[in-house]
Amino acid sequence: MDSQTPTTASALGTTGPVLLPDDPGYDEERSGFQAGYSHRPDLTVVAADADDVRAAVTHAAGRRLPVAVQSTGHGLAVPADGGVLVSTRRLTGLSIDPVARTARAGAGVRWAEVIKAAAEHGLAPMNGSAPGVGVVGYLTGGGLGILGRQFGYAADHVRAVELVTADGQLRRLTPDSEPDLFWAVRGGGGNFGVVTSIEFALAPLPRVYGGVLAFDGAYADEVLAAYPGWARSLPEELTSSLALMTWPDAPFAPEAFRGRHVTQLRIAFTGDAAEGERLVEPLRKVAPRLADRLREMPYTESHTIHSDPPEPHPYDGDNALVTGLSPQALGSLAGAEARESAVVQVKHLGGALGRAPEVPNAVGHRDADFLVTVLSVLFSRDRATARATHERILAPLEPHRVGRQLNHLFGRFGLEQVRDGYERDSWERLTRVKGEHDPENLFRLNHNIPPAGGSS
Repeated sequence: MDSQTPTTASALGTTGPVLLPDDPGYDEERSGFQAGYSHRPDLTVVAADADDVRAAVTHAAGRRLPVAVQSTGHGLAVPADGGVLVSTRRLTGLSIDPVARTARAGAGVRWAEVIKAAAEHGLAPMNGSAPGVGVVGYLTGGGLGILGRQFGYAADHVRAVELVTADGQLRRLTPDSEPDLFWAVRGGGGNFGVVTSIEFALAPLPRVYGGVLAFDGAYADEVLAAYPGWARSLPEELTSSLALMTWPDAPFAPEAFRGRHVTQLRIAFTGDAAEGERLVEPLRKVAPRLADRLREMPYTESHTIHSDPPEPHPYDGDNALVTGLSPQALGSLAGAEARESAVVQVKHLGGALGRAPEVPNAVGHRDADFLVTVLSVLFSRDRATARATHERILAPLEPHRVGRQLNHLFGRFGLEQVRDGYERDSWERLTRVKGEHDPENLFRLNHNIPPAGGSS
């Protein structure tokens, strides 16, 4: 960075601090939930408000520097080596409109905060399984919620977006203003600017029936064989998934799971408990259960259905959106290699996830009926080995693959993989919108969509 480059908050005109690599707080600000790698920017702007974001983007654009954006760091796609990092974690404004049944959240808000605030009015958002995930990254990536089959993708419920584009302007996007950008941002990720706040609909949902049925890994083949047919028989009000993993023999693991390969069926159902029990009964009969934790619960406890780990850790993962899935194609998911090195999940889609929303968006491959993900924690294995393993586990699903889901593509950011997230027409439209609003590809440190006729 040359001597003429502003390197202080006063020089950039920001309220929040500006950090260089040797400054106190630099390492903390660039780190997030994904501990496998982190950004190493030349300059970090800790945004206190939307004006700070505008100043950071204007500074970067004037010097043709790439811009990375981070709040919680769950979905870190491409680590910044140089350039400008905009930290949005302090944009924590949150308001609930109980009459309109909407929420407005700043870019630093996490789902746990929205769930708690909405519950005071008997409402709930279309959040995912991990309450520590940031609202904005989840929504702009599509957002596959724990009740997705009933309510569709969370992006379908976005009502307005405030976005700082590459020209340093703060725009308010709605279906009636900036319709192309509004379409693209909902499903196109961080490719079109820095979201400073977002508005979305809530559902009247004070409670849910759900939890976990767990089976010893010895019965994984039986559960996998039964699951696709059972899942396809369900009403849209029930969303389910399977998780297969080997638990460490450690104090933090449930005692019944320690040192074992376990297959878990996770359930979320908005009907009454008696109907939920009836619907789940066929899976209960498949094999002896290690645990049976299905119950009616307040929505504020819905995070216990998946019990995602809350602590930062290094990980890498891939996925396949599939259709026409047969039990035979699932055999590799319970094989020895998967048991030893990966967490495998099979998520049932369809229902509202398969229908276009009232206001169309860029979320792709709604024809898929299952999402299969593989994820490896990298404490004891290297990234290359993990990726080779993931490819072998997913290979038998290739005849059924229709694409990828970008919010579940961890550490993978090649052009081919990103294109795999969209149908051809949507991809071409996304590149056109990108070319119109970010022709220099300033926002490229993400699952990048290159601009048509611009910089790659």
